[in-house]
Amino acid sequence: MSQPLTTDLPAAEIAARLEAQLRQEGALLSGHFKLSSGLHSDTYVQCARFLRKPELAAPACAALAEQLRAAGLRPDVVVGPAMGGIVIGYELARQLGVPGIFTERDAGGEMSLRRGFTISPGERVVIAEDVVTTGKSTLEVARLLTAIGAEVLAVASLIDRTGGAAGLPFPNFALLRVDAAVFAADAVPAHLVGVPAVKPGSRPDIGVKS
Repeated sequence: MSQPLTTDLPAAEIAARLEAQLRQEGALLSGHFKLSSGLHSDTYVQCARFLRKPELAAPACAALAEQLRAAGLRPDVVVGPAMGGIVIGYELARQLGVPGIFTERDAGGEMSLRRGFTISPGERVVIAEDVVTTGKSTLEVARLLTAIGAEVLAVASLIDRTGGAAGLPFPNFALLRVDAAVFAADAVPAHLVGVPAVKPGSRPDIGVKS
């Protein structure tokens, strides 16, 4: 049984306990995985399995909210991109005492605010994600928000697996940094050669993007 996560712990201990909880819930896996992009990896993250349990999600988001407060960030609203950012965005907003809304893609595939959600020019926003991998969806949300006139303060997530390569123009807060190898199907590392690639996720293959 993993140890509980509390906000008074050092950052390294929070990360260690979160990793143990993620693995216990089957939300962080090691092996040989085929990703939706067509690429392969030795690590797979499915935070929905962790966030399905409020008793785990709430303390994690409380710790993330504490990181933001310690940095002096006071958002007016939290915005999470659907689908992965909905649950964590709601809970992070609850911990911060501000509204939580989400973006979703319109019929043309563009990130948009729907369902009557609005943001006023000048409002300060934190973007919430379960996992930041490439930063692509985070940047899409940020462009939408800045076009409205909002100020993006930061992105906050449970897991950062960018390896510092996302190049985000605002701070990237995360409880756990995960270094995951990603490789093409014809460039599998020696230790995974002969190990069948599995695809735990629900999205269909969309092919390798350039």
